[in-house]
Amino acid sequence: MLKWNSDVWGKLTGPYSSAENVSVLLQQLMRHYSQEIFDEIFEEYLYHQNTIYTATYAAMPFLAQIACSTSDAEVRKELFVNCGIIEASRDGHDEEPFPESWSELAEDVGSSVCSGLYREYVEAIEKLKALTEEVFTYTARHSIDETEKRFILVADAAYRGSYMLADMLMTFINGDEYVAVCPACENDIFIWPHEDNSVEIEILQAYEQDPVFHTDQESHVIVPVTSFADEEIRTLVERAEAIGEQTLVRHLYYLAGETFCPSCREKISVWPSLLSTFSK
Repeated sequence: MLKWNSDVWGKLTGPYSSAENVSVLLQQLMRHYSQEIFDEIFEEYLYHQNTIYTATYAAMPFLAQIACSTSDAEVRKELFVNCGIIEASRDGHDEEPFPESWSELAEDVGSSVCSGLYREYVEAIEKLKALTEEVFTYTARHSIDETEKRFILVADAAYRGSYMLADMLMTFINGDEYVAVCPACENDIFIWPHEDNSVEIEILQAYEQDPVFHTDQESHVIVPVTSFADEEIRTLVERAEAIGEQTLVRHLYYLAGETFCPSCREKISVWPSLLSTFSK
């Protein structure tokens, strides 16, 4: 971990400028956790539009230390989620000893410093991953809305290395629509929930065009699965059930199912068509 008085802080960057102030803000956060200070660090220095920065890597070990040491379960959950969003946005997941984009920084501060920043970031992610069961238990026992539960699942997927899954969940975080791509004709397939009054359950249906703008188009049946053959989906179902995110569980039976492409009428499996746009 960088020392507070290291001149490296001034050479790190965030989305807008130098990250020189990050060390001061982190010191304040470690003395006494404040959501306001954390939000300032996160939004001004660490994360912007699914992008992270050199300052993000340097800050992560300190955030992990707070998450692991706090006695406040709500603080632990907040850090678990936000650090998981950062990890979900990381590019070049296997770059070592540090990302290629740091070449200019390496010339300035030295390769050994950059290697240390990268190594300590990865170690911090492992410490946060170890908090998963604590966070899940807390979430299951408290009243937390479904969107926040999905963010917890985003973080969990990222910590487990399921980056495409994390990206997909974050993109469709509200669960009110999904967009797949037909592997045959490469047209978008819009997947929307629909209340089936005959059986009083919510189902998913496929559409050729965005139902927001085309309200009178034909819907296409998605045939749901009755069990999950795909290990990744099965794991997600188990994780969602563990924290009580039942809407996603219901959706996954359809997202793991099959339909006919509304554009070319080719029979497709929904899940790989949904994840295909998130390939790294």
